[in-house]
Amino acid sequence: MAIVINVDVMLAKRKMQSKELADRIGITSPNLSVLKTGKAKGIRFDTLEAICKALDCQPGDVLEYVAEK
Repeated sequence: MAIVINVDVMLAKRKMQSKELADRIGITSPNLSVLKTGKAKGIRFDTLEAICKALDCQPGDVLEYVAEK
């Protein structure tokens, strides 16, 4: 996939665990895991906004485009 999800990177930078982030943004840990592993087909803007608010970051810190070879 050309879009890379960097939630794990931001979690490490903020010294936060996945469970805490899931609780803060109001989604289940399994759903957050699907997002983090890149298996999600999409992300709602309100979920992305909640992630950015909880991690004090920008959408570009969480989502990255990497050209496929």
